[in-house]
Amino acid sequence: MTDNPVVFVTRRLPEAVEDRLRRDYKPRLNGDDRPPTAEEVVEGSRDADALLPCPTDRISADVIARLDDSVKTIATFSAGFEHIDIAAAKDRGIVVTNTPDVLTDATADIAMLLILGAARRAHEGGRMVREATWGAWAPTGMRGVHVTGARLGILGMGRIGRAVARRATGFGMDIHYHNRSRLPSGLESGATFHSGLDGLLAVSDILSIHCPSTPDTAKLLNAERIARLPDGAVVVNTARGDAVDDDALIAALRSGKLFAAGLDVYDGEPHIHPDYRTLANAFLLPHLGSATVATRDAMGFRALDNLDAFFQGREPPDRVA
Repeated sequence: MTDNPVVFVTRRLPEAVEDRLRRDYKPRLNGDDRPPTAEEVVEGSRDADALLPCPTDRISADVIARLDDSVKTIATFSAGFEHIDIAAAKDRGIVVTNTPDVLTDATADIAMLLILGAARRAHEGGRMVREATWGAWAPTGMRGVHVTGARLGILGMGRIGRAVARRATGFGMDIHYHNRSRLPSGLESGATFHSGLDGLLAVSDILSIHCPSTPDTAKLLNAERIARLPDGAVVVNTARGDAVDDDALIAALRSGKLFAAGLDVYDGEPHIHPDYRTLANAFLLPHLGSATVATRDAMGFRALDNLDAFFQGREPPDRVA
């Protein structure tokens, strides 16, 4: 490895990860954990060998063009890498890596939490208890959606989608999925494949979104596609916020077309569409998908594994550019 490469780190990382950075590198750490501006990313990277950003940092073509020639690699602390202009990085000869795999189970757990929370009206119930508006038990009170036997549609059957399917099977749900291509039978585990998205929507009592953020998936769940869901369906999103047309989803929640939604990701987060906050049938979380101690440590270690490989002259295991 090059002697103590300099790494500019844009956010405060878990203590164990920063300890390893101090041991093996010369890190420039963000003590106050304030997301840096584009100018601060450029300035912080002066004479650095590597950049370690987070998904909150927009590493645009302009930022990449202004990075010092000393910056040879960008190791993002995230599985997604849409916040980095990959084409610009390739043009500069900058190697980009991500941290896949390590957040699969934690994100799948949050998807199940959203499925259950939205279907069983957890937000409404919790608010009643906290606001002391909980009255006497009633036969018709707080009725939700019974998930056992419900048809779960999984949009994107990658690692996280399959992990959700395994969990949902334990709840007695009937698993359906749509993917760019059908999985080998050994990975399907009895799930029903739909070659077209419309076919999946038509049978999804609960729809869980697990597709990546690409131009093709932007606002994929729009008013036209929501109309194809069964009346009273539940929509859950732990993938990317821009996969959903917020106005269309909010309108469907207000009209009763959808029973509820469970969301952990949002377009433009943390500045979410304000109308979500007004909806009793929206179960909202603040992007907690990977937020466990073990998972965040693993993400940091994976980013450092990629840096180690690069500076040792080996191919980084998670190279995306």
